[in-house]
Amino acid sequence: MPCMGPINETHVAEPGLAVVEVIAADDDTALAVQELLATRWATATADRTTREPGQPGVRLRCYLDVRQELTP
Repeated sequence: MPCMGPINETHVAEPGLAVVEVIAADDDTALAVQELLATRWATATADRTTREPGQPGVRLRCYLDVRQELTP
């Protein structure tokens, strides 16, 4: 079982809500992808990445609300 656990139904309960799992070679890359997503949409970000034994790279999960585009 993945160390991130199952996705909570409330995070995808209605159209426009999404869960994004990022898998990258290193922490900096995963966090940079998350930051790019957060510059466009309302995003609940992860503070850190995780590693799964026997799997390459690092992972993080963030939650997006694509109904709310951020304004500069």
